[in-house]
Amino acid sequence: MEASWRQVAGGRGRARGRATAAPSPGNGALLRGAVTGREKRSGASDLSGPSPGGTETPAASELMSQRKFEEIKKANQAAARKLVEEHFSSSSEEEGDEDFEGKQGKIVANTFITYATQTDGDTRELERTKQYVNEAFQAGAMTCLICIASVKRNQAVWSCMGCFCIFHMPCIQKWAKDSQFLLSSLTDDDFGTRDYPWPCPKCRFEYKRSETPSRYYCYCGKVEDPPLDPWLVPHSCGQVCEREFKPPCGHKCLLLCHPGPCPPCPKMVTTTCYCKKAKPIPRRCSAKEWSCQQPCGQKLLCGQHKCENPCHAGSCKPCPRVSRQKCICGKKVAERSCASPVWHCDQVCGKTLPCANHTCEQVCHVGACGECPRSGKRFCPCQKSKFSLPCTEDVPTCGDSCDKVLECGIHRCSQRCHRGPCETCRQEVEKHCRCGKHTKRMSCHKPYLCETKCVKMRDCQKHQCRRKCCPGNCPPCDQNCGRTLGCRNHKCPSVCHRGSCYPCPETIDVKCNCGNAKVTVPCGRERTTKPPKCRELCSRPPTCHHTSQEKHRCHFGPCPPCHQPCQKVLEKCGHSCPASCHDQALIKQTGQHQPTGPWEQPSEPAFIETALPCPPCQVPIPVECLGKHEVSPLPCHAVGPYSCKRVCGRILDCQNHTCLKECHKVTEVDGCTSRNKAGPECLRCEEGCSKSQPLGCPHPCVLPCHPGECPPCFQMLRIKCHCKMTSLYVECRKITTADLNEKNLLSCCKNQCPKELPCGHRCKEMCHPGQCPFNCNQKVKLRCPCKRIKKEFQCNKVRENQVSIECDTTCKEMKRKASEIKEAEAKAALEEERRRQQAELEAFENRLKGRRKKNRKRDEVAVELSFWQKYKYYFLSVCGVAVVVFAWYIARVMD
Repeated sequence: MEASWRQVAGGRGRARGRATAAPSPGNGALLRGAVTGREKRSGASDLSGPSPGGTETPAASELMSQRKFEEIKKANQAAARKLVEEHFSSSSEEEGDEDFEGKQGKIVANTFITYATQTDGDTRELERTKQYVNEAFQAGAMTCLICIASVKRNQAVWSCMGCFCIFHMPCIQKWAKDSQFLLSSLTDDDFGTRDYPWPCPKCRFEYKRSETPSRYYCYCGKVEDPPLDPWLVPHSCGQVCEREFKPPCGHKCLLLCHPGPCPPCPKMVTTTCYCKKAKPIPRRCSAKEWSCQQPCGQKLLCGQHKCENPCHAGSCKPCPRVSRQKCICGKKVAERSCASPVWHCDQVCGKTLPCANHTCEQVCHVGACGECPRSGKRFCPCQKSKFSLPCTEDVPTCGDSCDKVLECGIHRCSQRCHRGPCETCRQEVEKHCRCGKHTKRMSCHKPYLCETKCVKMRDCQKHQCRRKCCPGNCPPCDQNCGRTLGCRNHKCPSVCHRGSCYPCPETIDVKCNCGNAKVTVPCGRERTTKPPKCRELCSRPPTCHHTSQEKHRCHFGPCPPCHQPCQKVLEKCGHSCPASCHDQALIKQTGQHQPTGPWEQPSEPAFIETALPCPPCQVPIPVECLGKHEVSPLPCHAVGPYSCKRVCGRILDCQNHTCLKECHKVTEVDGCTSRNKAGPECLRCEEGCSKSQPLGCPHPCVLPCHPGECPPCFQMLRIKCHCKMTSLYVECRKITTADLNEKNLLSCCKNQCPKELPCGHRCKEMCHPGQCPFNCNQKVKLRCPCKRIKKEFQCNKVRENQVSIECDTTCKEMKRKASEIKEAEAKAALEEERRRQQAELEAFENRLKGRRKKNRKRDEVAVELSFWQKYKYYFLSVCGVAVVVFAWYIARVMD
């Protein structure tokens, strides 16, 4: 029967910690934030209720706003803490490859730096420990074998001291509890009292009940609940390990707190070799025992030869030489190994015993043969009578009944004393079968087994005993368990048992496609573990026409589409195809089944992989257009006569216009090689002459569009004379061919100029161009400033201020008198205005007095008051006093 703890697992080295993983600070903060938020919302609702007056007080509003602000602040802080924890939560979470590898290298270097200083940088002894540290960072490598789930950074764990396997704290606690329960439940007498051990799920290392983990510690066991630090190995405290080396040497581990076994001791000690012949030399403490390779020289057990092996540990090996040695009795001599000098031959001793009647029947022995076995007092066969007889005589029977217990164990032999074995018991008895359910009368020596099959459950509690006539001690179940393990890949190979099966002990290598990179994970994790990223190049052969595929890293699934240039030679032009490889293009499949109605789900579009033909050649070929305007590079597949879409632009026969047709083919005429000469395919000019006429000629050319100069214009041109008063008719050619003087003569009407000079007189010159000359000689009258003296002068002299007339004394006297008369008139007018205003003021006051009397009488009639208006203030005062007295009286009565 196998152990009954086959479902539970444990260890004592990694954690003596909590029954369950402690909730993360982020979750606790969120929970506290939620509770606080509910309390604050309830308080805020109480405060924000309508006040008795129907309005919210400013103090209550401010308090509610402050509480809401604090609630939101705490929730944001809790969310931030949770985000930080989730960022560093699991070794299976994705991290950037380059950043993660650099960070992992720094952490591993810091972990081994103290050890490396003792070994001068030699880290060859750290390979096993380095594997455990790397697995702590590797995605999917740290897996709990009980629940087949990843071990995250922020989860409480426990590590076995035998195999250093890591388990979740709740999982290992449940494993230990279940295994102890299964063992103790087998017997009812000591249930719950005996200290049953429990094993590690992986290495079966047994732990006592007191060693069941209850707290979460770091790997070295110094720090309880080690904090989460992204720059340390997961579940490490970051301090020096300081665990005792195994086997103990007096030194302690120098690494930082780490998973897995401690490396060999790197300290230097001075020791001698095994045989103590060589001088002591300094060596590593982990390799302090050494051999000098000289012959051992110690005397072997044979006592004849010495050990010839090189200096070695422990006892010397048996002597390998062969020698002739006698047996113990000395009768035979044989060649035997010196390592076994004592041996027995196969001959009977044959020496005469002291009785002189018999010989020794022992095989080759040492020492004296002893007394004769037939000498002295001897018993009869039934052991009831004793006789003293010579060794040559046999002991007779005593004649009493034998009375020995027969084989049945119940009855005794009824024969006379006899030699030899007693006969079989022949008495008939009522026998019970072995299971106790049936009875039968039969011979005592015969066993009685009924045909009833046992229906009790075996210790596996799944199968019945089914043994015929079972006495109740049903044997352990001998069937195979066969249950599918948690890995879903294997079945339990153990004998059928109670409880859950052991975790699958197998490991599976999750490899990349080429198999160069691999990660070893527990069986069952290969489905969820991401394959390692391989840095080797993909070695698959190309699936297109290229001899080699593009360089890319090892991968699963089909290779990416080939993006190399096609480089196939095109049949029509001989150029190479520059497009990307198109041998395996995905084309949407057409002509699929159409749904018959809206109830039928449309099928997803199907794509088929097919080789596409090379695209048209795009190599640029210089080609001249039809009208020979330009040479443009055209794709090779489109080479041929083409129009550049420009206007033809060739000069027509009229030599004045160009062909307006779009670029077209032009046939050369009479061997003319000029590209500007119009051909028969160009347009014919049908417009009139559009040449510019001489300056001043407004008439178009009467001829159609023609080459060369236009003929002179003989049409009459109507023009205005210089003074713009008379219209003149002159031939157009005379005007356009005349110079400036001739044009002035042709434009003169021979009349006097009608323009006025600046002085206001008419110009005396004949019709002329430009400004009139300023030489007016006409007589004008000039007066003094007071206008009394008057004289005549020439107009141009007056304009030039060459003459002037001043007032004399008579003029001055007349001016003085005139000013005095004006002053007197102004005073009289002012006095008259003052009298008029005074009269108007008196008249206004008289009118105003009469109006006031009338208004006073009207007001006395309209403002007559009623009785209530006259005495309402008295009544209100009396009523107020009465109310106060009544209130005071009521208050006294209530007291």
